Amino acid sequence: MKVDILAIAAHPDDVELACSGTLIKEIKQGKTVAILDLTRGELGSRGTAELRTIEARKSAEIMGISERFQLNLRDGFFENSEKELIQIIEQIRYFQPEIVLANAPSDRHPDHGRASELVRRACFLSGLIKIETNYKGAQQLAHRPKSVFFYIQDRNIGPDFIVDITQEYEQKRASIAAFKSQFYQENSEGPETPISGKEFWDFLEARARDYGRSIGCEFGEGFICEKGVVGVKQLTDLF
Repeated sequence: MKVDILAIAAHPDDVELACSGTLIKEIKQGKTVAILDLTRGELGSRGTAELRTIEARKSAEIMGISERFQLNLRDGFFENSEKELIQIIEQIRYFQPEIVLANAPSDRHPDHGRASELVRRACFLSGLIKIETNYKGAQQLAHRPKSVFFYIQDRNIGPDFIVDITQEYEQKRASIAAFKSQFYQENSEGPETPISGKEFWDFLEARARDYGRSIGCEFGEGFICEKGVVGVKQLTDLF
């Protein structure tokens, strides 16, 4: 199954929080998008892994995602090892994306930084023909995405570019709210966490407004370039 964009995340809801507006925008323009969750988020203080999987599927429907798959790596304990790399390479070769989006290189949750490096390595290694993988009974061809971008989540580490998601913001919010076990809902139950309070919604909106203001729109999402620069075909692509 070939897609235009593969968004890879350490946990279910990482994509929704950081880059769902951009994905929704690309889908509106006819692009195909898949999500790969590396873990099931089983160490989350609220809810269960099974419930988060159900919520992730609902969120994917809201966004219009073509396919969402979970690798079931160990939440909190996955490593940058050959075993984990091969599993991600298999998915990259299966989806054959032109663009991969991944967690930020550094963030509050240590899994995000580890996932970022793991995905960066997997994207490069996936293009090496001497690394052989067999997935779903078929020998896979080497495939390397053209671009890898890292979405910014908790820490504002400074974007290299920002995407205008003004028209997509409400749908983005709905995709996040699909994770009812994790985020603030009136009369919700469970222990308090850094993301379970009403103020976290205020933070998300403030971050999106801050990025939007930087490029002259209402809401935005920020990204970091693996290569450090972005190429454009013409100056008007910068508007």
